[in-house]
Amino acid sequence: MTLVEICVDDLAGTLAAESAGADRVELCANLAEGGTTPSFGLIARVLESVTTLGVQVMIRPRGGDFVHSASELSVMLADVRAVRDLAAQAPAPVGLVFGVLTAAGDIDIPAMRELIAAAEGVPATCHKAFDAARDLFAAHDALAGLGVVRILTSGGAATAAEGAPVLRELMAREPGGPVILAGGSVRVANVARLVADTGVTEVHLRAQVPGPRGDGGLVTDAALVRAVIAELGATRP
Repeated sequence: MTLVEICVDDLAGTLAAESAGADRVELCANLAEGGTTPSFGLIARVLESVTTLGVQVMIRPRGGDFVHSASELSVMLADVRAVRDLAAQAPAPVGLVFGVLTAAGDIDIPAMRELIAAAEGVPATCHKAFDAARDLFAAHDALAGLGVVRILTSGGAATAAEGAPVLRELMAREPGGPVILAGGSVRVANVARLVADTGVTEVHLRAQVPGPRGDGGLVTDAALVRAVIAELGATRP
């Protein structure tokens, strides 16, 4: 089966994704920056509102690179603990999404270990910091050793379709290691081919269209989510 995760930045988008049959959302702020930590008001309202939808909460203090200072890491740790406490009361599955690299481009193992320890059992996904690592396979091994449950990746390429050969190689390492979540310009038109070419069992995408206010804002479109699920067809549960 292929699970569908939708990247969202508001409560309305979360509920649209749930109504359309998505399996999970990744809840972020500042999607134009690649996603940062959403407000805790938003996190709380989302966790109070969903019934079946898994919720992955982005923990990222800023846009830009994934090399974080000690002060940034301290903020990330505080955010992880706060989401962990909210997750304990949530009716649906909750996970955390974060990633830290060293200046040399390796997984920052001490920082990641601190974040995972602070999560106290809330599952951790490494976001696309992974794709910025200098050696994806060494990064995969490091994350597996840390107990990260999932890696969001386009195979180190600009898009998941372009990274399909690497995604296939990562999938060969998946048994016993992190699940590979394919993301990066995943669309209705290419999602079925991506799954067929790589064997991935989870896909991640934004399903947004221009909003009704005409101010350039985007909103999550339930019809697009349904179309992705329809394209996956027999690969769905």
